[in-house]
Amino acid sequence: MTQLTPPAPPLTRFATDVITFYHPDFWGLDSADALRDWARDHPRDFWERVMEALAEAGVTGLELTFAPGDIDSALRAFGSAVSFRRALAARGLSVVSAFVAGDDAPDWRQSGNLPAIVADAERRAGFLAEVGAHLLVTGLPMRTTFGTRPPFFVDAAYMARMADIAHVVGEAVSGYGVKLAFHTESNSTLWYERDIDLFMALTDPRYVWLCPDACHIALGGGDPVAVTRRHSQRVALAHWKDAVKPIDVELTIDETVFARQQPYMTELGTGIVDWPAWADAMSRTPGGDIVLVELDEAADPVAALRAGRAVVEGARACPAVDDHTAHSERPNRA
Repeated sequence: MTQLTPPAPPLTRFATDVITFYHPDFWGLDSADALRDWARDHPRDFWERVMEALAEAGVTGLELTFAPGDIDSALRAFGSAVSFRRALAARGLSVVSAFVAGDDAPDWRQSGNLPAIVADAERRAGFLAEVGAHLLVTGLPMRTTFGTRPPFFVDAAYMARMADIAHVVGEAVSGYGVKLAFHTESNSTLWYERDIDLFMALTDPRYVWLCPDACHIALGGGDPVAVTRRHSQRVALAHWKDAVKPIDVELTIDETVFARQQPYMTELGTGIVDWPAWADAMSRTPGGDIVLVELDEAADPVAALRAGRAVVEGARACPAVDDHTAHSERPNRA
């Protein structure tokens, strides 16, 4: 009797979000505004340097995000999605996903915006299909500052409205061979474990996927490993990022909230996320073959990505501990 050799496990692709390259020091500039202005005027130079750094770091996948590393910037730089794909491929790189972000993204809270929301998603999905990627990542709207009057409640009625929109958008982008995955952003309406569980329960798994962010879930006092395990069949992609500790104050939720969350974030392996347990949980998901290391605005992105990759490889080689929460400080706030 011939003994069959078991199939080899899928190869891991390491990726990162373009935000990793947004630190002005990397560009020899003195501010984020200066970087945005320079990149707007020199999109080709911006992308050439990003691609060189990715290749140097040994990271082959890229997630597009808000400007200057967005879809429109890539189109200005290379003229078309096909030309952008060729430029990446020449360096052994490819797009794995794109994040719906930017001032031009339609607001999900505004009634009557559904046609614009769908059209925007289809435009992005069309680009992704042309560059050979299959994941469109988005998030739910932000919460309001605690204590605001009248109060805004993230209740079943609210989540049902969001689920209705998600279904329409998810079905629309599926026609391009693209999956719609939802990111668990801090201070958004998809932040606490309870938010994620409720939204997942209300949405159809054929059309709505999850993109858990280990850092952001931990910042909400949640357990990213438990979330990933509960929703393992619906995890299309994940952001591998570490957290110092849960956010322990009520932040004002306005255009500055993202900067004020930053001190709670840290490089992989220096925070509270249980990486061996997370790696084990991710290995059991449909998105487990892509490791997207997210390092917001690294001054030396090549060194940071290499260090992050080393942490991931170490975590995947280390057996997960069943009671992984015993080694972290995560008082659950929700």
